[in-house]
Amino acid sequence: MNHSIDVCLSPNLIDLYDLKGKIVVVVDILRATSVMTTALAHGAKEIIPVEHLDEAKGYLTKKGYLCAAERGGQQIEGFPLDNSPFSYMDESIVGASIVITTTNGTLAIKRSEEADEILIGSFLNLSSIADYIKMQNKDVLVHCAGWKGKTNMEDTLFAGALVEKLKLSHQLGCDTPHMALTYWEAVKADLSETIANSSHAKRLNGLNITEDISFCMRIDEYQVVPKMKGDKLVAV
Repeated sequence: MNHSIDVCLSPNLIDLYDLKGKIVVVVDILRATSVMTTALAHGAKEIIPVEHLDEAKGYLTKKGYLCAAERGGQQIEGFPLDNSPFSYMDESIVGASIVITTTNGTLAIKRSEEADEILIGSFLNLSSIADYIKMQNKDVLVHCAGWKGKTNMEDTLFAGALVEKLKLSHQLGCDTPHMALTYWEAVKADLSETIANSSHAKRLNGLNITEDISFCMRIDEYQVVPKMKGDKLVAV
C-alpha cells in the first residue's frame, strides 16, 4: 500500500494540498458532476467546463456547441441547457460538444489544474472511478466542490464512498478521509433520506427538482470515467 487517498472538503481549502503527480477526483453531486457523467454516458463527444459566465456566453454565438449555465441552482437565461441530468439523456446530446458553467463544480475543476489527472466523480459512476484509479500508480485526492466555499454533505459522502472502495489499495492521507469514511459507513443504508435533509437538497427542493436529487443518488448507473484532456472532458 504505497499510495494515499486524501479528501479536500472545499475549493477554498485546495491550496493546502500538493496536487502534482496526483489524480484529483472532482465531485459536485448536486448536480454538476452528475450531469457531466450523464452527458458522456449518453454519447456526448466532449464537455468544456468553464469557470466564468462571460466565457460561457462567448460560446453561445459559436457554431457546434451546446451551452449550459447554472447559478444558485437555476438555469441562466439565454442558455439552452440547464443543470439537470435528465436534460442530457436526449438524442441531441449524441456527438455534441457541450460547454458548461456552474456555481461550484466548474470552479473546483479549474482549481484542480495542477493535478496529473482530473477525473469527474459521482455516485452514478462510483465503481468505474474506483476501478480506473486502482489501475493507476498514483496518489488520489477527492476535491469536493461544496457550496460557495463551504463544506456540503453529499460531496463529503461521495468522498467516503470512494475511500471505502480504495481503502485496501490506498492508505488514508489524514483525518479527513477517515471522517468521510466514518460518515459514509454510518448513513449509506439510508443515503437518499440523509441527502434529502442536506442544505443543498432543501435549496434545490425550492426549485421542484426532487427527481434530480433522487437520480443523483443512484450508485453505478453508468460505466464511464470522465477525464480532462486539455480543456475538455472526454470519456476514457
